[in-house]
Amino acid sequence: MTYSTGAVSASVTVGDFNNDTLLDIAVANHGDNTVSILLGYGDGSFANQTKYSTGSGPSSVAIDDFNNDTLLDIVVTNWNDNTMSVFLGYGNGVFTNQMIYSTGTSPSSVAVGDFNNDTRLDIVVANNNEQSVSIYLGYPNEGFFKQMRLITGNGSRPKSFTIGDFNNDNEMDIAVANSGINNVGIFLRYDNGSFRNQVAYAADSSPWSIAVGDFNNDTILDIVVANLGSDNVGIFLGWSDGSFSNQKTFTTGFSSQPNAVAVGDFNNDTLLDIIVANYGTNNIGVLLGYGNGFFTSAKLFSTGYGSLPFSISVNDLDNDGKLDFVVANEGADNLNIFLQTC
Repeated sequence: MTYSTGAVSASVTVGDFNNDTLLDIAVANHGDNTVSILLGYGDGSFANQTKYSTGSGPSSVAIDDFNNDTLLDIVVTNWNDNTMSVFLGYGNGVFTNQMIYSTGTSPSSVAVGDFNNDTRLDIVVANNNEQSVSIYLGYPNEGFFKQMRLITGNGSRPKSFTIGDFNNDNEMDIAVANSGINNVGIFLRYDNGSFRNQVAYAADSSPWSIAVGDFNNDTILDIVVANLGSDNVGIFLGWSDGSFSNQKTFTTGFSSQPNAVAVGDFNNDTLLDIIVANYGTNNIGVLLGYGNGFFTSAKLFSTGYGSLPFSISVNDLDNDGKLDFVVANEGADNLNIFLQTC
């Protein structure tokens, strides 16, 4: 199933925006400076989009409840004008006009978490052309304030990041895909809210997207990175002290150029699998996990000629208890919905 979006859809995420217990979709449209909302019917189908104006060149989208009203809100990073836009939700699928905050140069990725243990959500932004990650702490009635800047290194061009507790100290840590210097950077958080200096692990060429999960069933978080320039994904198995193994790679196909990665259990065997958007070959690859840190060869699903899949989000879109996925296609200005049927 395909649904129209705005121009050059660059990022997609899923959440319930109108409190009907059915999942909806938000898409950042880089080419026409909008975010699209598609409300879900609960059977894997969606209403036509409603658009909201963003800053210039929206590059990434994330959702959560920023003002503690139990309603989902949206944050979008805007690559061209170095800002992020926050849209507060009314709980009926409608959002306020954007509130704009300055970021670093070329914000490429955004995520949400509580980094100072005040029960209020904070925002993290990767600044691609500033070689840094910025953390914005959330305050009641006052919005977000930039608190700290984490240095990722000269020429690092941080493209994507993910958060998780990598050393089991109940503090949220950060992992960054540094596309310019071909490594993954780990920032472990102290209990006073500050972070250790980055520890880097070698990836392959142009690590573009990053995600976390427990791939070998040892209850310790591991990392997967999509290496766009090497046509593979790299797995870094975690140790309990926040350090990681050297990467093991698994191919995503010749000239596949994987530029987005996510994780989930796609065959209902309780073991985590990997899914990648292959920009170069216009398809989605699913690598099923064996539960020991190894994976099958990629099973491919076409997104259509010239679609250029750019972002992927995983969830149960039709309420059947099985994981589905939605893909934002930069080249076709649309979404593909893939429902799991077995």
